[in-house]
Amino acid sequence: MACTTILVGKKCSYDGSTLVARTEDSQNGDFTPKKMALVTAKDHPRHYQSVCSKFSIELPENPLTYTSIPDALGKDGIWGEAGVNSENVAMSATETITSNARVLGADPLVEDGIGEEDIFTLVLPYIKTAREGVLRLGKLLSQYGTYESNGIAFSDENDIWWLETVGGHHWIARRVPDDAYVTNPNQLGIDHFEFNNPEDYLCSDDLKDFIVKYHLDLTYSNQHFNPRYAFGSQRDKDRHYNTPRAWIMQKFLNPEIEQDPRSFEIPWCQKPYRKVTIEDIKYVLSSHYQDTIYDPYGPEGDAVSQRTFRTIGINRTSQTSILQVRPDQPKEISAIQWVAFGSMLFNTIMPFFTQVDAMPDYFTNTTENASTDNFYWVNRLIAALADPHFNHHEAAIEAYAEKTMAEGHAMIHRVEESIAAGDNVNLTEKNQEMSDYIQVETQKLLNKVLFDASNLMTNRFSVSD
Repeated sequence: MACTTILVGKKCSYDGSTLVARTEDSQNGDFTPKKMALVTAKDHPRHYQSVCSKFSIELPENPLTYTSIPDALGKDGIWGEAGVNSENVAMSATETITSNARVLGADPLVEDGIGEEDIFTLVLPYIKTAREGVLRLGKLLSQYGTYESNGIAFSDENDIWWLETVGGHHWIARRVPDDAYVTNPNQLGIDHFEFNNPEDYLCSDDLKDFIVKYHLDLTYSNQHFNPRYAFGSQRDKDRHYNTPRAWIMQKFLNPEIEQDPRSFEIPWCQKPYRKVTIEDIKYVLSSHYQDTIYDPYGPEGDAVSQRTFRTIGINRTSQTSILQVRPDQPKEISAIQWVAFGSMLFNTIMPFFTQVDAMPDYFTNTTENASTDNFYWVNRLIAALADPHFNHHEAAIEAYAEKTMAEGHAMIHRVEESIAAGDNVNLTEKNQEMSDYIQVETQKLLNKVLFDASNLMTNRFSVSD
């Protein structure tokens, strides 16, 4: 999938939480309806059969309950994508990344291996820490291989780990520095690796020998090992499709640093000039290169420059989750999954507690046909109606996002205060209240955008009876 990832370490997040976020974007010309789900131990498969490949496996007993954002129709498999398990371990899988012919010639992709369809389901129900997630997935990759190149994020209240596949069976992983954020736009991103530091770096058992045998290290002897040079790509397509997304995110979070949007040297991680919020993540994942000549909605540039780079807030985003794990809260409310559907430029993102018995119907009942009865399709309708006259609708959409996200924060604070006071709080009911609120507000926005768009139709005329 064509996705964009941002990871925020606990010392540079606004409240000390670990933050993992990723847009799940469909391929060009395709739109994938998504839904939210809660998968209990009894619902989790014991025998797993992939749809996209011939891979199958018997899964361990006693899986954990977890949240998920699977494909709503299920015809191509599960594609769970993002969620939190009952041990408050979060996982985002996967970010499609790039490789090169040298790597793929040394360790070819495995046609019947595992891929994005499978990885989330095979790992999240069986891990109790982020590091365990890296080790379990690494073992599966080494044994069964993968048919595509991917990046996967794991987090708990202490750590964020980022794993990248190398060829068919090899992998590397790096712990995100606590005082840094990571931007990863469909490229192999890790640009620094230390083989003698297992606290912060993990990899396939034979990776060092693999690198030497196939002459993959492109750094000079006096330089640190750079996986991006060894395993990644530097293609013309990257300069237009991938690296500009890292550039625009870092331009917002580090405006004091000058970088070239086409540069292959944009760092994998940076220390932001200030702490990063949920709103910041929503903003950068909605980016369309505002205030630059590359903005397709903006007044700057021309028809060529405005279509030069691939935006982050693209039309074919299926879903986005911000996985927030907070170390200073009781276990039952430590983890929050913020959920958005559709193009991030036209939507809002809402918080849900993950240690619950069920998820709201408005977020789980996505249908094949367009409908105003679920959050996915309403967001898609708003975006399609608003896009042709974006500047006219922009203020209403921004006001909607700010109002609803403020209510999301307020709901979290109310629950925190109630639990601190010793009250018995039903988190499933609180999630439902949040869903009921956003359903009303989203319908109001749809009504307004539809009315305004109707008045802007090409066949309008100023004189009436």
